[in-house]
Amino acid sequence: MNLKGRHLITLLDFSTQEIQDLINLAAKLKYEKKEGISHKHLHDKNVVLLFQKDSTRTRCAFEVGAMDLGMGVTYLGPTGSQMGKKESVKDTARVLGGMYDGIEFRGYLQSDVETLAEHAGVPVWNGLTDQYHPTQILADFLTIQEHFGSLKGIRFTYLGDARNNMGNSLMIGCAKMGMHFYAAAPQDLWPNQALIDKCKEIAEETGATLNFSTDPMIATKHADVLYTDVWVSMGEPKEVWASRITELHQFQVSMRLLKNAKPSAIFMHCLPAFHGNDTEVGAQIASEFGNDFPEVQFGELEVTDAVIESDQSVVFEEAENRMHTIKAVMLATLSDLYV
Repeated sequence: MNLKGRHLITLLDFSTQEIQDLINLAAKLKYEKKEGISHKHLHDKNVVLLFQKDSTRTRCAFEVGAMDLGMGVTYLGPTGSQMGKKESVKDTARVLGGMYDGIEFRGYLQSDVETLAEHAGVPVWNGLTDQYHPTQILADFLTIQEHFGSLKGIRFTYLGDARNNMGNSLMIGCAKMGMHFYAAAPQDLWPNQALIDKCKEIAEETGATLNFSTDPMIATKHADVLYTDVWVSMGEPKEVWASRITELHQFQVSMRLLKNAKPSAIFMHCLPAFHGNDTEVGAQIASEFGNDFPEVQFGELEVTDAVIESDQSVVFEEAENRMHTIKAVMLATLSDLYV
């Protein structure tokens, strides 16, 4: 593996072997962390985290991962930089690229992270945009590998808004790794046809298959993995909730759907998840739409609390793996030292 100087913008830019190498490196770094083996290989480096969108897992994973590798870290939150306000993305890239060895970006537009990568002169890592979320997919696949031993041939079902950044990125990842991807969603929420066609080309080389259905029972039958995401993304207007609940309530991951999958199936979610009324948003949705949609009770939206709390749920292992896989990305792209 030789990824020094590479950006992580989308997994479309990486080969199957490179993705597998990153996952394997993450597994090694995870083992070393658990065993207390220091790996401060990048003690002379500094990275900046450029966030337009708040996050728990992405920020903590990059910060802890960078510190574990011995790096200095600067966090610039939604009000922490002038990018897009008094300074262009291009100028911001050149300023930060002159001071830091790597730049993480979590924001709205895919074009912004692409502009950063074009002009920064240092590796740029996509921590989430409107189109892709590649660091999440690496964590997801490490988790699947830990549970099933390998990725190839895994039957993977994604339920919900399949044309969002997670739907796009999971489809790409499954195509790259020879997995069998099934999207369960209303047809108008399937991924973009051009991206589907691109992934089908990849699938022909890897043995993956791509399937799409409007029937969640068909899509979850014999699945190894059930995966979902929030129905309304950060930055979308709250008025969208009514239409999304109307379209997607039948795709809520319930125990009925989980039992329809293989007995060994696992449930995954990139988090945060709305599975109760103990969040402001969950309580608000339950209050506002509960009478119109009896299925949406106590803030349970894309997944029920019973599924999240079941023995088949691996969402918190998955969340921890964000740190290990992000650490692998930083080490691989900032150094030619592979341990």
